[in-house]
Amino acid sequence: MTDVSAGPVPTPPLDPAAPRPLHYAPPQGWTRVLLTVAWDGSAYGGWQSQPNAPSVQDTLHAALNRLGLEAARPVAAGRTDAGVHALNMPAHVDLHAPRIPPERLALALARQLPRSVAVLSAQAAPAGFHARFSCTQRRYLYQILNAPARHPLEEGRSLWVRGQLDLSAMNAAAQHLIGLHDFAAFATKEDRQTVRELQRLAVTASPLPYGQRVTLAVVGESFLRHMVRGLVGTLIAVGQGKLAPEAVAEILASGDRRQAGINVAPDGLYFAGAGYAGFPELSLTAPPQPPVAP
Repeated sequence: MTDVSAGPVPTPPLDPAAPRPLHYAPPQGWTRVLLTVAWDGSAYGGWQSQPNAPSVQDTLHAALNRLGLEAARPVAAGRTDAGVHALNMPAHVDLHAPRIPPERLALALARQLPRSVAVLSAQAAPAGFHARFSCTQRRYLYQILNAPARHPLEEGRSLWVRGQLDLSAMNAAAQHLIGLHDFAAFATKEDRQTVRELQRLAVTASPLPYGQRVTLAVVGESFLRHMVRGLVGTLIAVGQGKLAPEAVAEILASGDRRQAGINVAPDGLYFAGAGYAGFPELSLTAPPQPPVAP
């Protein structure tokens, strides 16, 4: 892909740190706008601005600048890693005396953004809203193509697993992971606080002409870095018969990253939606599904 922003752009004021729990207002004279953003993560180093790879944050910020808007860096509900896609990512941006009304901003940005990024909607943010710190639930989907042969239209959109997966075993293993736990066995060395609450982890399948699509739905307030990909890798090992479902409880209790499954590739991972307990009108009732090959 060649339609991404070349790199970071000059930066107006950064979004200030906000306390938790949350009510935060933009600086005087600035207007906070809530955006819903989707992107193909294949060519990006993730959401967050970085010096050595294009980012979605910089791409969106550059598009706002091209519209002649004085904009702080956009802030998203989640900071996705390289290669991870987003179906429905809430983000906010603070604009100084904007000349474009919030309800017209999505259309204006459509003319400035590459094909790999889209703003699906834009509106004035509710008072006290902060896309990241007000967020109380984050939802991910992981897509697996479970088929005898790979499919070219699935490349970069799902993980190909050849052998038939045992979904019953995978769901049995998932039950050991749901709830409040120390997820040190799925953490990186940089993670200091590893206790998280996993609200939902479910495995479903739907038939395809060339196999089946296995989807893992993962829901929680927050996640450790690469945690979702590690959970998926572990459940795949269960589905392949390499691990017994009850072994997952032992892995979790061990706190040993070496015992858990691999971090699967980011290709099949999608940020699917977010919930805001303090702003129920913004919570998504049903996250959209990733695009599928014909």
